[in-house]
Amino acid sequence: MTNNKTPTKIKNQSIKIGEINTLEIVRDTDYGFFLEAENRDEVLLPNAYIIEDEMPMGSLIDVFVYTDSEDRDVATTKMPYAKLGEYGYFTAVDYNKHGAFVNWGLPKDLFVPLSQQKEPFKVGKKYLLRVCLDEQTDRLYATQKIGKYINRDMKGLYVSKPLDAIVLAQTPLGYKVIADKQYEGMLFKDEIFEPIKVGDRKKVYIKQVRKDFKLDLTLQPLGSKAKVNEAQNKILQLLKESNATLPFTYKSNAEDIKKTFNMSKKTFKKTLTELIDTKQIVLLDDAIKLV
Repeated sequence: MTNNKTPTKIKNQSIKIGEINTLEIVRDTDYGFFLEAENRDEVLLPNAYIIEDEMPMGSLIDVFVYTDSEDRDVATTKMPYAKLGEYGYFTAVDYNKHGAFVNWGLPKDLFVPLSQQKEPFKVGKKYLLRVCLDEQTDRLYATQKIGKYINRDMKGLYVSKPLDAIVLAQTPLGYKVIADKQYEGMLFKDEIFEPIKVGDRKKVYIKQVRKDFKLDLTLQPLGSKAKVNEAQNKILQLLKESNATLPFTYKSNAEDIKKTFNMSKKTFKKTLTELIDTKQIVLLDDAIKLV
């Protein structure tokens, strides 16, 4: 029997800066609702974020908590581009003698101290940063210096394990990424068959856990069956979107194949053979066609 009940929300024991908190609406004021954690700590949800029909008194709501321009804790129903401990690709919007400010999706921009910059930031340029918390002041800030946050403990990692990653930088070998918010990894350029750029978020798969505490990664699921299914589905889907015919054959240009199907010519040819053998497509003189 299927349980269709909505999971019960659990109120936060305490209010956590930089994270999503589940808090109870306990007071209505001229400035907004006050929200409470189990330990009776409160934070203001300003009127701008209140939807009264959806927020009855006593209900539990999910909010993000940060500090406003006067360093007061404040709640919002808007979510930033990255939360505490996460990475984001942020645009610099201001710069002064103390540091830079970047747009992270909230009314108050996120501060990047001079000490946390590898080079002076330029307004309008994007930077890959990690959101951090100053435990002495409870203020959130961002850092470009992420080396100390890289995890060298490889326990629990294994070949083919899927991870979420953000692209950190382009190198001669390919693209350096941060996987699972903590591991340094590499996507090699000769195995990338889709558009990719710094700041992109991708699903990746572990190819190798290296002795230097880094990961070799791939964008394609490992295992012959998974690869075959993904390649077949890609070709069939594009055929369905193109009136059942595409101008490709075994002799098609490798770059054209990569651009259209996000796969190598070798994989494309092998997949065509499989689809023809299973009578899902037919090969014409200058095209492939759905059966």
